[in-house]
Amino acid sequence: MNKRKIYYLLHNGKNSNLKYFIRNYLREYTPKIFSQMNLERELRKLDTRPDKDYILQRVNYYCKLTPQSFTNREEWDKKAVCLKDQQMTRQKVYYFDAMEFARYFDQSLRWILDSGDKPYVAPEPAIVKNRPLVDNNDYSVILKLEKVRHFLFVDDKKPWREKKNMTIFRGDLGPRKENRDVFMNLFADGQSKMVDAASTNRSEAHPEWQKGKMTIGEHLDYKFIMSLEGNDVASNLKWVMSSNCIAVTPRHTQETWFMEGTLIPNYHYIEVKEDFSDLEERLQYYIDHPEEAEAIIQHAHEYIDQFRDKEREKLISLLVLKKYFEITNGRSSKSH
Repeated sequence: MNKRKIYYLLHNGKNSNLKYFIRNYLREYTPKIFSQMNLERELRKLDTRPDKDYILQRVNYYCKLTPQSFTNREEWDKKAVCLKDQQMTRQKVYYFDAMEFARYFDQSLRWILDSGDKPYVAPEPAIVKNRPLVDNNDYSVILKLEKVRHFLFVDDKKPWREKKNMTIFRGDLGPRKENRDVFMNLFADGQSKMVDAASTNRSEAHPEWQKGKMTIGEHLDYKFIMSLEGNDVASNLKWVMSSNCIAVTPRHTQETWFMEGTLIPNYHYIEVKEDFSDLEERLQYYIDHPEEAEAIIQHAHEYIDQFRDKEREKLISLLVLKKYFEITNGRSSKSH
C-alpha cells in the first residue's frame, strides 16, 4: 500500500464503519423486548414537543401512504414478511438501520424492506432509502438508511473567501452515472482552470481520468464542490452543505431522508444545467458576488440544523414506521 492510500485511510474524515458495526451487532443481540416496552413512552414524547407540527410534517413527507392509496394489498401480501423473519440484507447497513427502529414494534407486524439504491418507485408499499422525485411515489416510504455513509456533517473552520476559486469533483463512474460521464468529458484533464475533475475508479474508455481519492479535508480547500447524483443521490451533499463550501449540481431527481426535494436552487446550493454548459459562468458569478455565495452557505447550514437533533430524528423514525404499519397491517402497531 502506497503512502497516499495510507494517508487517505487515516485522514479521510468519514464515519467509522468499525464503530458502526460494533454498535449495531451489539444492538442486534440485545433482546427486542426492552425496546418494545419503551415504544409508548417514546411515542408520547410527541405531545410535549413544541415542534410537534414540524415533526408530523416530516412524518407525512416520508410516508405519503394513505389507506386510500394502498390499492394493491394482494400483491403486498405476497411479498411482505414479519419483522421477526426479516433476513439480513446483502448490504448489512440497510438491515441494521431499519431494525434500529423496527425493533420497537410487535415483531409479528409485516413489511417490505427494499434495500439498495432504487431509481424507481416501489411497486408495493415498502421501506426504502430513496425514491424518485416524481408524482405518485407514495409506495416508497423513506427511512434513514445507509446513514453511516450518507449522513456526515463536518466542522469547517476555513472561511469561503479564503478557499480556491475552483470546484472539485472526485467520484465513481459507472453505467448508472451517465451524468458524471458528461461532466468528465467536459472538464477532465484540466480542460477548465476552474474545475478539478477526476474519477476514483477506472474507466475503460478513459483510464487517464482516474486519480487517487481525496480526503474530505482536502475538498474543503475549494470554494465549490460538485455534488453529482450517482446510483441515486449524491452521497457527499450533506457534508458539503454543512461546510463553508457550496454544493454545485443540476436539479435533483432523487431524494432520501435528507428531503432533497425540498432544497431550493441557488438558495441552498448552486444549480447548473444538466449538460453543465453554464458551470463556469455560474461559478464566476458567485466568485464575483461573495455576499450571495455566503448567503447560500448560511441557508445550507440552517437546512442542515434540522437533522442534528438526535431525539427528534428518532421520534420521526418511529412515527414513520408506526404510520406504515397501521396502514399496511390494518391494525394497531403497538408492541405487545
